Amino acid sequence: MAVGFDKEAFLRALEEDSEFRYAVMGLLGFREILERIAKLEERLVRLEERFARLEEEFKKLYERQLKLEERQQKLEERFAELERRFLELEKRFAELAERQQKLEERLARLEERFVRLEERFARLEERQQKLEERQQRLEEELRNTRRVVIAIAHRFGVISEKAFRHAMRYVVEEVFGVARVEKWVYRDREGFVYGYPSIVEVDLIVRDKEHILVEVKSRVSKADIAELYRIGKLYEKVEGVKPRLAIIGGLVDPEVHEVAARLGIRIIPVAEE
Repeated sequence: MAVGFDKEAFLRALEEDSEFRYAVMGLLGFREILERIAKLEERLVRLEERFARLEEEFKKLYERQLKLEERQQKLEERFAELERRFLELEKRFAELAERQQKLEERLARLEERFVRLEERFARLEERQQKLEERQQRLEEELRNTRRVVIAIAHRFGVISEKAFRHAMRYVVEEVFGVARVEKWVYRDREGFVYGYPSIVEVDLIVRDKEHILVEVKSRVSKADIAELYRIGKLYEKVEGVKPRLAIIGGLVDPEVHEVAARLGIRIIPVAEE
C-alpha cells in the first residue's frame, strides 16, 4: 500500500531542521564525506600556516640574498679597483725599474769617469809634487846664493855690517820658524862680558818657553863665539833662564866649529871660508 509523500514538507524540513538534514545526509553517506572534508580543511589550514611561515622565511632569505648580492657587488667593485691599482702599480714599478736601470748605467759611466779623473789627478799631484820639490831646491839654491853674495859683498866692502845683519834677519826667521825677533838690551855695569861697563845687545827669540840668543856676524871668529858665550851666561844670571845660543855667519873660520861645539853654540854658516 503506497504511502503518500509530501515532497514540499520534506524539502522544508531539510532546510529548516539541521538535525534532520544531518540524519538524512548520514543515511545517504554524506557524513563520511563531511568528516573527510573537515580533515582536509584542517590540513589545508595547517598547510596555509606552513606556507605563510615559508613565505616569511623566503622573504627573510630574499632580503639576505639582496644584502649578499649588494655586498658581493661592492666586493667586486673593490676588487676591480684593486686590480686597476695593481696594474697601475705594476706599470709604475716597470717604469721605476727602467729608470733605475738607466740610473745605474749613468752611475757606472760616472764611476768610470771618476776613476779616470782620479788617475789624472794622481798624475797631476805627482807632477805638482815634483814641481814643488824642484821649486824648493831652486829656492834653497837662491837662498844659498843670496847668502854667499851678501857675504862676499860685505867682505869686499860693498855693504856695511849693519846692512849685512839686516839682510840676514830672514835667515833667523827661516831657521827658527818665527816671524818676530826681539832685542835684549842690558847695562852690564860689572863688565861681565867685555871686562868693562857697557851696553850689551843681542837678538832674542822666545819659542815654546825656550829662550834663544842669536848673533848675526858677517864673519865669525873665535872671539865672537867667546863673546856670545859670555852674553849667554849674563842672560842666565839676569833672567834666571838658561838660553840656547846660535850664531849666523857670512863666513866662518875653520877653527870656530870646534870651539862652538865645546861651548854648546850652534853655528849657522852662510858660506865657508
